[in-house]
Amino acid sequence: MAIDLGPLWDFSKPELSEQRFRQALESATGDDALILHTQVARTHGLRRDFDRAREVLRSIEPKLADAGAEARVRHALEWGRTYASATHAPELLTPPNLERARASFQAALKAARDAGLDGLAIDAIHMFAFVDTAPAEQLKWAQEALAVVNASSQATAKHWEASVRNNLGRALHQLGRYEEALEQFRQALAIRERGSNAQATRIAHWLVAWTLRALNRSDEALAIQLRLERESDAAGQPDGYVFEELEALYRARKDDARAGHYAERRRALGK
Repeated sequence: MAIDLGPLWDFSKPELSEQRFRQALESATGDDALILHTQVARTHGLRRDFDRAREVLRSIEPKLADAGAEARVRHALEWGRTYASATHAPELLTPPNLERARASFQAALKAARDAGLDGLAIDAIHMFAFVDTAPAEQLKWAQEALAVVNASSQATAKHWEASVRNNLGRALHQLGRYEEALEQFRQALAIRERGSNAQATRIAHWLVAWTLRALNRSDEALAIQLRLERESDAAGQPDGYVFEELEALYRARKDDARAGHYAERRRALGK
């Protein structure tokens, strides 16, 4: 692996991340410079400026023929992400754009596998869920990603485990396989609790509670969501998804006053 991108990324602040990447570019050479450009492009994608992202990626294309595997994989990944990603509005996910994304993710996956870059292979696999949106297809891709995680000894691959298990749990949840989903979410939670990302840990707890509600275990779900409300408020990050779940839980209990309270909190956040 080349340059360590982790310390430069703050995915919640793409503008700040771009500044860090451009500062690093002042002294970067070779593959490191190419990789940094791919991440600059990604910051534009996160801000939904896909034309600008593609412009940045095109600017380094002439140098890719002589570049190492990581730079080529990251270029293919980011090119695909300009056509399909979590930040794309539904009307942009046209059949032609989805096929462009698929071709790029396939190229990234093949190059990553050929080079033994397991973390990037998982990144490519997980992007297929934005192309193949049926729950059964998303389950297939999540299972494939988890297989790479389990087979790999690379730290970059192991780092993906919680996210992959979340994806697997969501697909199972959509398929109505709630007990299996709960098991995946609990395994992801155990991983998050060993880390230091409080927000990611709260999301992991939310997914557990969300699935408990689906299993009609509403007392357990309510206890978790109320705790998450307290923790999120204390962190200065009130969570509309927590309020949405609390509203649903209280509606099921015929407590319209409490449900209305959380509906108001949710609307105040624009959720």
